[in-house]
Amino acid sequence: MADRNRLSINQATTRQQHTLAEAIAAYSTQDVPGIGIWRDKLEECGLAEAKRRLDDSGLKVSSLCRGGMFPHPTAGKRQAALDDCRIAIEQAAELDADCLILVAGGLPAGSKDLIGARQMIREGLAAVLPNARAAGVPVAIEPLHPMYAADRCAINTLDQALDLCDALGEGVGVAVDAYHVWWDPKLEAAIARAAGRILGFHVCDWLVPTTDLLLDRGMMGDGVIDLPALHRAVSAAGYVGPIEVEIFSTANWWRRPGDEVIATCKERFQACV
Repeated sequence: MADRNRLSINQATTRQQHTLAEAIAAYSTQDVPGIGIWRDKLEECGLAEAKRRLDDSGLKVSSLCRGGMFPHPTAGKRQAALDDCRIAIEQAAELDADCLILVAGGLPAGSKDLIGARQMIREGLAAVLPNARAAGVPVAIEPLHPMYAADRCAINTLDQALDLCDALGEGVGVAVDAYHVWWDPKLEAAIARAAGRILGFHVCDWLVPTTDLLLDRGMMGDGVIDLPALHRAVSAAGYVGPIEVEIFSTANWWRRPGDEVIATCKERFQACV
């Protein structure tokens, strides 16, 4: 069973109910220790105001999401992605976030060159890592389920992410998201390989049937992922940091009162993780 002091709720879980300011207030009121922040919500709130509210609440920022999205068909757009990622690094440093989540990006518009896209990802990471190292911000590559390879992330297994870590060196690690990696037949060995490089652990559940491949994640315990086994593997690899509940759910959890969602996250975290 996970220590409740490690619970962090990624604000995507209540993104329809709460602004960032409202999420900070609601999570702290229910004694949730941590929050994962999305940059669009941060922009609405403003960095200085977000910092003030976080300081007042005592909430720890477990992650800032996201940097990346490196592959693009033109040099200008690739440079814009690098510039934006460098801004994300600065924001993560200001928030004292444990890591910056890196969603690498998929195929450039009009392309079918998956190998080329992955090369752009490697080059993009190499370009921004000096900034991250200088700022003291660990970059967490989050492999996404293969169904997102074309449009969101061409890094689809933990081993692929770790290959990038091996190539790029200090300052980069991985985020293990149950929704994206649970299916991988090599997952146990990959998690063991990731020892010392796991920067984040995200939990939710995979529903059967899944009605939307992006926006129908389940609350822990409502689906088919063996979350206790995944938690044991991540723990055996030495990860002792925050565990984020991250649920995108247009048909269910985004329609419920925010306080109910938070309370359920706390309950299921204890029961199912």
